[in-house]
Amino acid sequence: MESEQLEILDFLQKHMPYSALPEDVLKDVARAVDVRYAKSGTAIFQFGEPLHHWFIVRSGAVEIYRRDGTLYNRLNEGGHFGESGLLQRRTVRYPATAIEDSLLYVIPDSLFLEIFENHEAFADLVEVKDSTRLRTVVSKSEQANELMSTQVATLLAKEPVCTQKETSLMQAASIMSEHGVSSLLITDAERMVGIVTDRDIRNRAVAKGLSYETPVAEIMTTDPVSVKADQLAFEAMLAMLHHNIHHLPVVKHGRPMGVLALSDILHYESRNSLFVVSRIFQQQTVDDLATLLPEVQSSFVRMVKQDASSHMVGSAMAAIGRAHKQRLLELAHQELGPAPVPYCFLAMGSMARQEQLIVTDQDNALILDNRFNPDQHDAYFESLARFVSDGLARCGYTYCSGGVMATNKKWRQPLHVWQQYFSDWIEKPSPQSLLDSNIFFDLEGVYGSNDLAETLRALIARKAKGNSRFLASMARNALLRTPPIGFFKEFVVEADGRHSRTINIKRRGTAPLTDLIRVHALAIGSRARNSFERIDDIEQAQILPRGRGQDLRDALEFISITRARHQAEEIANGQEADNSIEPDNLSDFDRKSLRDAFLILSNAQKYLKFRYQPNRAN
Repeated sequence: MESEQLEILDFLQKHMPYSALPEDVLKDVARAVDVRYAKSGTAIFQFGEPLHHWFIVRSGAVEIYRRDGTLYNRLNEGGHFGESGLLQRRTVRYPATAIEDSLLYVIPDSLFLEIFENHEAFADLVEVKDSTRLRTVVSKSEQANELMSTQVATLLAKEPVCTQKETSLMQAASIMSEHGVSSLLITDAERMVGIVTDRDIRNRAVAKGLSYETPVAEIMTTDPVSVKADQLAFEAMLAMLHHNIHHLPVVKHGRPMGVLALSDILHYESRNSLFVVSRIFQQQTVDDLATLLPEVQSSFVRMVKQDASSHMVGSAMAAIGRAHKQRLLELAHQELGPAPVPYCFLAMGSMARQEQLIVTDQDNALILDNRFNPDQHDAYFESLARFVSDGLARCGYTYCSGGVMATNKKWRQPLHVWQQYFSDWIEKPSPQSLLDSNIFFDLEGVYGSNDLAETLRALIARKAKGNSRFLASMARNALLRTPPIGFFKEFVVEADGRHSRTINIKRRGTAPLTDLIRVHALAIGSRARNSFERIDDIEQAQILPRGRGQDLRDALEFISITRARHQAEEIANGQEADNSIEPDNLSDFDRKSLRDAFLILSNAQKYLKFRYQPNRAN
């Protein structure tokens, strides 16, 4: 190849989507390229003209317009245009003008169409719709991860070993030994009614001196957590994490197919998040718990580096955070004694949504039984809240700067007060009151009488659904944070200060996305907490234009995993992790994908404004 062609080849190899092509194809392109110069202010082509070439911007800048003359896109080095016309009638659909002196690589239409037809990855990336390109990126990432593509049924190594409720402990142990299993399913007319594990026999029978003739029904776990055979290994892993269990029954049409053991998941889940949760419950003091922080960070970094999805990472880290709360409460009861009245310890925000990353603070509260008497009981619960909050801070979960913690008496109240809080927020909304209370609309009970939390969640779903004034106020707040995209679709970064040239990807990305998804979820009465699950409910309710739900899912996934990768890289480099990314440090491919995700967010905010009329909020 000639030197000029080698220079073209080198350029193409450094930029997506061209670098997705095999080298021999890129060499053909380099040989076929015609280099053209476009002077600033001159039209490259007009609407309706015959189109016989595809264009790549080598240097300079080009603006693309719609038929009505409004700006459609602005391209600089590495950008491409002309594909929409070539793929339809070979006539110009979007006029183009050079706005700077520009060098263009021009490829014959026959070569472009041949490559587009024969190279699927390239074709997907060239597709003009931002959301289509992002869908391709996210789906390929999902397919690359075995946990996201492997069905639970394929993990089962043997048929289930079952017995009846009347089986004695001695007989059960003999059956388990004979079959070499560590768990036994208890069935009634082929339906699973319970499970007994080797740990149950040790802790619930032998340790308590029960007779060997005791029926297994007395020590079994009734209605155990299970998964369906066609669910994903990822979902099985989350079930184990969430409930801290090591044996997970698999069912099909209500009948047991087998049991997944911890080792079956660890074959795929080499990131050790399941082990970290187990280790948390083994610690005997707050000091011991605090020593696990490096293990938590290491687990996070491993998950990200092994291409786990943001849904997987967020769910696993939320499970680890939940386990910290639960173990701290167990330790608190050892020191303070049993609670004087029932209570539920709440997690809010990202932990409740199962979207937690490594950089997070603690947002928690206490719902107390209505028998709570402040004079008699509050000293105990104040001490309990302080023990847990201080312990979480020791374990890497910083204090909430806004005071949303159970140590704040306002957020340590009996159920009837919480019911009044939410009734006032929903029935007498104002943007300011909802701005202060927004985080409480993502809540989960993590310890104690979780039915108290479910009572609140039912109240929220009932009162919020269809409440136009409340939804208008929530929508108004959801629009306060906008994506960092300028008029010409370029990134808008911080201009000065410690984080100059950066974007706070939480404040300008994941936060506004989860805010708008929450508004839609509240509008339809969804009880889901996780944003991805909320999108499922929103799609089913058909309140979004066709395809917009998938767009939201892809945008949330890509922005979230970009944030996670940034934090993992900083931890791996011995730095303090944060949410401030520098777009210039991303690859050209990731910059384009992130821009696509931000554009989807921008469009979603426009639709939110249209649907809920936030200007009606007082």
